[in-house]
Amino acid sequence: MGDGRRHPGGGQGLNRPASAAPHTPQHRTLERTPVPSPSPLVDLLADDVAAPWWRQAVVYQIYPRSFADADGDGLGDIPGVTSRADYLAELGVDAVWLSPFYPSALADGGYDVADYRNVDPRLGTLAEFDEMLAALHARGIRVVVDIVPNHTSDDHAWFQEALAAGPGSAARERYIFRDGTGPDASTPPADWESLFGGPGWRQVTEADGTPGQWYLHTFAPEQPDLNWDNPEVRADFEKTLRFWSDRGVDGFRIDVAHMLTKDLPDPLPSQAEIDALPFDGKHPLVDRDDVHEVYAAWRAIFDEYDPPRTAVAEAWVASDRVPLYASPSSLGQAFNFDLLQSDFDAAEFRDVVTHNLELASRSGSSSTWVLSNHDVVRHATRYGLPPLGRDSRGRGAVKQGSAWLRTGGTDPELDREGGLRRARAATMFLLGLPGSAYLYQGEELGLHEVAEIPAVERQDPSFFRTGGDDMGRDGCRVPLPWTTDGESLGFGSAHAHLPQPAWFAASAVEVQESDPQSTLSLYRAALALRERLQTSESLEWVETGRDDVLHFRREGGWSVVTNFGTEPFALPAGDVVLSSSPTDDGSVGAATTVWVRTI
Repeated sequence: MGDGRRHPGGGQGLNRPASAAPHTPQHRTLERTPVPSPSPLVDLLADDVAAPWWRQAVVYQIYPRSFADADGDGLGDIPGVTSRADYLAELGVDAVWLSPFYPSALADGGYDVADYRNVDPRLGTLAEFDEMLAALHARGIRVVVDIVPNHTSDDHAWFQEALAAGPGSAARERYIFRDGTGPDASTPPADWESLFGGPGWRQVTEADGTPGQWYLHTFAPEQPDLNWDNPEVRADFEKTLRFWSDRGVDGFRIDVAHMLTKDLPDPLPSQAEIDALPFDGKHPLVDRDDVHEVYAAWRAIFDEYDPPRTAVAEAWVASDRVPLYASPSSLGQAFNFDLLQSDFDAAEFRDVVTHNLELASRSGSSSTWVLSNHDVVRHATRYGLPPLGRDSRGRGAVKQGSAWLRTGGTDPELDREGGLRRARAATMFLLGLPGSAYLYQGEELGLHEVAEIPAVERQDPSFFRTGGDDMGRDGCRVPLPWTTDGESLGFGSAHAHLPQPAWFAASAVEVQESDPQSTLSLYRAALALRERLQTSESLEWVETGRDDVLHFRREGGWSVVTNFGTEPFALPAGDVVLSSSPTDDGSVGAATTVWVRTI
């Protein structure tokens, strides 16, 4: 949500800181029993069987409103997910992560939650959620749900109560209300900027019709920030965690985990003063040490269950702070977004891997690897655009794809074929790494970002609050193409809530399922092999003599070689078991990854 939350890098305002046939794996039990290998290629170690499931899981993110529409209203829903359970099993994922499906006015794609313990009636019912959960569990697939604790929707019963109750009430203490400044209190309490653009405070109208207090909204005005100093807030979220855990949910993804607790003195500091402060655990708004008191209480709840519920933090923090969120006494795992901010470059990829494995070692957790999600331009498109280079901190100078989106996807010209080739290679590199891999719906189809969405059909608040300077995230949230025809290419029987371009049809599931060279076939083969090959959470780098080629070795005789350059690289000794692009001439071609059996 905005530059500080769902878009990597920079930011302003409150937070600155290929060649394999399709494979259908056997259904796996939740106990994760060893899968028999058809060759000596695999030995599942006893340690790996006993390890917690999430440490090296493949987790598939579903944005429910754009996955599958069962009732034909143009909006994806929970029964739609259930209807595609076999597809998910055939893909071979260990878990799905569901983006918010709670009641919401959709001011921010569902991240404005009006009721944390229910299902949006447009998406289904609690009974249908239970049916989906059972269907996925029956196929050996666990379920992780999104928790959005920094703010509620302004439609939430608590906020409506706060508006009616007036200044000084207990209801307003659940949120962050302040009196305005100036002679008539018509000026915001501070000049803070929202991460979606515009001011970060909004004035309310009191019950008697007079201008009233102001409330903080780090994101959209429809998303008032909660006051995490209030015991009632903490208790209610603990109740929510138990509610979903009791229903059988296996884990939680914690939205903006670094922004819950705040220190708001009187008078409030200016935006310039906040921007000058270090992110050292004492910042008034971001990554405060005291947020881990909240997560310690949550960890105690997770550990009440057998097996313990898992959690992963979305925390945009300095790398030396990540282990705090990933520690066993806190959430247990944290997202690593570094590859989202990296060009398709060997040196950058090696630095990211080395650094994040070291962070995982410090926390005792496993690392997480992500190339696409619901907040960034899809990686097939990012890799089809000219590299941006690095800023002084080693990060992309701007969000990759943002300028391209502003032109409607016309300038610079997108290298679609090259971008997809690099994306396939990057995905196979990622899937070869130790740790958890997070995939985003549609990347297994090789989908590109949709740039040509008319302004009248856009939904992302960042587009509207920035006057179109930030085109938002609608382009990666366009509903999936399942078939080559129909009103919405098999997504549902009605027009999809975001327009699908005509070129989506060529990437439909029904097209790719019958093509052994398709990206879907590659993903299915890679996930099936990965499950059998995965052993300890370690790797050994093998020098290649080339700056643009990376080679690492995993235990059990599994090597991964990625050619980031344009010239072929000689294959290492061994048998190629999977390749992102053909290797007919005995070499690793440009923008290609191969998995090699070396023993």
